[in-house]
Amino acid sequence: MTSSDIQEQINLKALNLLKEDADKIEKLIEVQMENLATRYCPLYEEVLDTQMYGFSRQVDYAVRVGLVQEQEGKQIISRLERNLASLYEAMNNREA
Repeated sequence: MTSSDIQEQINLKALNLLKEDADKIEKLIEVQMENLATRYCPLYEEVLDTQMYGFSRQVDYAVRVGLVQEQEGKQIISRLERNLASLYEAMNNREA
């Protein structure tokens, strides 16, 4: 196995781990969307914001050390941000 093969495996592992973490955050968003009709929880909103911030730092680190392409990292974060924006919009519409 060449060093190029090893590096490719490491990069793939890093990308897969980021995607797994993104999936966990997506599940948090889905749970809140499902429970939106029954209650609004500001604490949950803070947890999501904290998770998103921490995740964006992970992606930034992976990009900076060359484990993940910048475009791939941006795509993962962008998808999560869109889902989070949908949640906030639904919460705001619920309050109105």
